[in-house]
Amino acid sequence: MSNRIVVKLGGTIILLFLIVLLPVGFVIERVFSGFYMNEARSQIGQSSSHYAQVLSEMMTPGIFPMIAMMADFSQIKLYIVDNHGQIIVNSGITNVKKGGIVPVEEISALAQGETIEKVSVESSSGERFLVSGTPIVNEQGFYGGVYVITSLEGIDQSLQKVRSMLLLAGFGTFFLALGFTYIISKKLSSPLIQMEKAARKIAIGDLDTRVRLTTRDEMGSLAHAINDLAFDLQRYRDQRREFFANISHELRTPITYLEGYSKVLKERLYQSPEEAEKYLDIIHEESVRLSRMIGDLFDLSKMDEGKISLQREWIDLTEVLEGAINKTSIQAKEKRLDVHFHIYGESALVYYDGNKLTQVFINLLDNAIRYTDTGSISVDLWYEKKKIRITIKDTGMGIPEIELPYIFDRFYRVEKSRSRQYGGTGLGLAIVKNLVELQGGNIRVTSIVSKGTCFELTFPLTDMKNIKEEDK
Repeated sequence: MSNRIVVKLGGTIILLFLIVLLPVGFVIERVFSGFYMNEARSQIGQSSSHYAQVLSEMMTPGIFPMIAMMADFSQIKLYIVDNHGQIIVNSGITNVKKGGIVPVEEISALAQGETIEKVSVESSSGERFLVSGTPIVNEQGFYGGVYVITSLEGIDQSLQKVRSMLLLAGFGTFFLALGFTYIISKKLSSPLIQMEKAARKIAIGDLDTRVRLTTRDEMGSLAHAINDLAFDLQRYRDQRREFFANISHELRTPITYLEGYSKVLKERLYQSPEEAEKYLDIIHEESVRLSRMIGDLFDLSKMDEGKISLQREWIDLTEVLEGAINKTSIQAKEKRLDVHFHIYGESALVYYDGNKLTQVFINLLDNAIRYTDTGSISVDLWYEKKKIRITIKDTGMGIPEIELPYIFDRFYRVEKSRSRQYGGTGLGLAIVKNLVELQGGNIRVTSIVSKGTCFELTFPLTDMKNIKEEDK
């Protein structure tokens, strides 16, 4: 339970809320407490100063009873001490006795002109009092001091109400925040739980699973990524199944031919040497076809393991292209297709693996010839300032636009019935793309159905100085 995202997220939010709420409550309580205390200090401070001033100006024997009477009438509690610290007047203060002595340090402070401020607690009731003492100074010097005392019970009660209100408001806000946090946490964690369930379904092979989330935030992006992953896995699984079905069919066909015609030859079931020669030709063609298929699979296997090594050397790309065209010329002549080769720009030697490039060009030319029934094939080579560009364009049946993003995927075959008719395993273009990118090149394709297809390859033009530095 403690590992659930709702608990972790909710706990974090509540902790942050408490970290903010508690100091704010403490500050508010301190503000109110300071306000009330300052008001009380101001009032009794003014009262003690007032009485001290009156006494300093009218120091007569009858003034003390008058002051006591005025204090009783005003409901102000005070007591007066002389310069020795003895209490000479007491107005309604039960815990202070007339004739008593105040502490020596207070008398010393008053004699120096300082005011006294303290909080005293009545021992019997525990009630707190704020005491303010002001020195009485006249022309003859220091006479004593006036102490005004006020109860803090009202202030304590007000502060207690403020604390209760703050506590009640804090609890209310806390539970409100708790509910809000729970809702937010559930809302944030619900998509994660949904995506977790979807990911587990995808992991056990239910690739039709999709996450239904329409938000445009990070959650939505993650949901789209999971859906894209499921779609890609589903497409990969379908392609793999189709590939195994196709490859088993493609392997079975030549093996069947090899087995059948070799048996005919072995048991001498032919009627003429010409018929035997025909069967040998078929055996040879199927052997070549089988060998090529196994070679493609072997190349893909090596690419997956990163074991394809390049034998770079300075080559003439024109010669490489001419060699590839010559090797596929027999197929083109059989279908009565013209192959046109044009060169643009000033030719230059390039530092690439000639054998791998030959394999790339033969694959592309073989595809162009295979899917072109009438017309021609154009091979164009451009030597540009910083790159080399090659295009191989046919006038064949073309590729539907919806299929173009996938034609370089291994096992993918455009229009499966057409692929069976014309041959191929869906591996050739995957091998081409890998070999081109392995040498730092790029390949792209454009096509119009019934009008033809164009493959465009670009390679950076090699600088001899850079090659020498790499060799060092």
